[in-house]
Amino acid sequence: MRTTRSYFSSDYITNPNTFIKILVISFLSLSFFFAVKHFSSDTTYSPELSRTFSLTTDSTTSAVNSSVTSLSPPPTVVSPPPVPPKPENVVERTGIVDENGAMTENFVIGDYDASLIENAANESLVERGGESDDNLGKIGRFRVCDESLREYIPCLDNVEVVSRLSLSEKGEKYERHCPVKGKELDCLVPNPKSYKDHIPWPRSRDEVWYDNVPHTRLVEDKGGQNWISRNKDKFTFPGGGTQFIHGANQYLDQISKMVPDIDFGQRVRVALDVGCGVASFGAFLLDRNVTTLSVAPKDVHENQIQFALERGVPAMVAVFATHRLLYPSQAFDLVHCSRCRINWTRDDGILLLEVNRMLRAGGYFVWAAQPVYKHENKVQEQWKEMENLTGRLCWELIAKEGYIAIWRKPQNNTCYLARNLDVQPPLCDANDDPDNVWYVPLKACITRLPENGYGANVTTWPTRLHYPPDRLQSIKMDAFLSRNDIYKAESKYWKDITFSYVNVFRWKTLNVRNVMDMRARYGGFAAALHDHGVDCWVMNVVSISDTNTLPVIYDRGLIGVVHDWCEPFDTYPRTYDILNAAGLFSKEQKRCSISTIMLEMNRILRPNGHVYIRDANSVIYKIEEIAKAMGWITHVFDNGEGPNAGAKLLTCEKRL
Repeated sequence: MRTTRSYFSSDYITNPNTFIKILVISFLSLSFFFAVKHFSSDTTYSPELSRTFSLTTDSTTSAVNSSVTSLSPPPTVVSPPPVPPKPENVVERTGIVDENGAMTENFVIGDYDASLIENAANESLVERGGESDDNLGKIGRFRVCDESLREYIPCLDNVEVVSRLSLSEKGEKYERHCPVKGKELDCLVPNPKSYKDHIPWPRSRDEVWYDNVPHTRLVEDKGGQNWISRNKDKFTFPGGGTQFIHGANQYLDQISKMVPDIDFGQRVRVALDVGCGVASFGAFLLDRNVTTLSVAPKDVHENQIQFALERGVPAMVAVFATHRLLYPSQAFDLVHCSRCRINWTRDDGILLLEVNRMLRAGGYFVWAAQPVYKHENKVQEQWKEMENLTGRLCWELIAKEGYIAIWRKPQNNTCYLARNLDVQPPLCDANDDPDNVWYVPLKACITRLPENGYGANVTTWPTRLHYPPDRLQSIKMDAFLSRNDIYKAESKYWKDITFSYVNVFRWKTLNVRNVMDMRARYGGFAAALHDHGVDCWVMNVVSISDTNTLPVIYDRGLIGVVHDWCEPFDTYPRTYDILNAAGLFSKEQKRCSISTIMLEMNRILRPNGHVYIRDANSVIYKIEEIAKAMGWITHVFDNGEGPNAGAKLLTCEKRL
């Protein structure tokens, strides 16, 4: 009788055919196990990063995905459900809506807008001298510039153009004259010898390293006016000025007593200091919750703005000359000039008319100068000219004490319309856009105030930081009914993003003071940093290639400037600690070279500074190659939508 062989006998197991069957079954079981595990579980992120990006770098993610995918069965093809017919007579609305078509504030913000991947198929070429993507991957290390370019500001140090300008008292030589194409900065601006990491705020308000700004001209010229002095390896700032040698705090107290309605930190939140010196006026106003943008030309005292920025005070190089300043109408609650060496009455007051354009309705102009208090005939003639001009501008002289005079701008156009028709200067044409400022000549006319009161009726600080301002309705954009929702969405988006930046990248432990948002939109990034308690200020840059949202930024109580990133920015090298760029390169690469923008970022970034770039995958790796060629340390992170999302985060560090 034949005996049945056991499956567990040694003969059966050692049979070659049987062994192969067992091996195949085991391999298929393991494959099935890993495939089920892959498709049934989500990627795990840390709580702080779940909304923004993954800490897994891109190269690691790619390797894991490829190994898992190789074990996965092909996905089942499912036919899409039929598209239901569109109901008739439905009113289409632009905005953030729920599933019922109603406006809602309970929305989830994606990580990027559609413009980041706009025309991605056409982005195979980057305009870096006509180089292709393949060549961008082979960029050699950028060279270091000559030592003579250590303090170089390209559009203000264009000697070739400035030397050809005819002699004039209007200040054209201090305005922007950018290098022509082919002569842009193509190297890395060097640091001063013995450069040190800047002194942290608030100590930097009172002292900075000599080696970081090794220029003594201001000490020699202004030491007796309590501006600045040198103490061994540091410059110190006693807090004085030409008209307030006893200190800025005493000076600010005097202004507050003269006009209590100024109410620093509540009614007056944003100020402009013209001819600022080393910016002690703005530095001490920060203690009173006032953000002051300090401006001065790069003239014989050419390093005053550099000192202001090294101290950690908001500042940029700018001049009252022949073109509008790069700030919107009704931007500043107060404009201050203390011996700023500007002839306000020349050319029938064209420079004071520019102040009038930028001054908010009901805002204040503070003038501390010799004509206010000196009784010499020539000086008194200047005062009479100023009185006459301000009267024709409908400004009210509300206080005059010692060497300070304070005027208030009217709230509306009533006074302007009541003047005789032959009174000069006239009102500007109704079609003049007072927010159009990029290379726009000064105009000898009075900027009209909006009849609807936009710009005049902002709320007090800090409510105005998050309250949608009226001027949001005047911004030229496609949306109409959903403007407030878009505004709130941007604020929510950046509050989530910066939560990760502050906590994961430990911004509060970094030496962060001067920050720039290179594509600011509505200022949500700056507002979020304030909410998260980061002790910094933000320069909000609105590109000329975007919708001009700068009036909204100022109505929020923030500061900013219009700029074209195809040209250099008007600031000294080594100015900013953090540069934030969201969607900037996808937008601008169609207009100008990515490398040119990156070299400009390197110029204005402080050593040990950081860059955060959120952009489409199609450009993020090109940017990374350029960053590495500049010597930056780079990391690429996935965003919260996973490794297959259309955008990533690139972080860079410029090591000292």
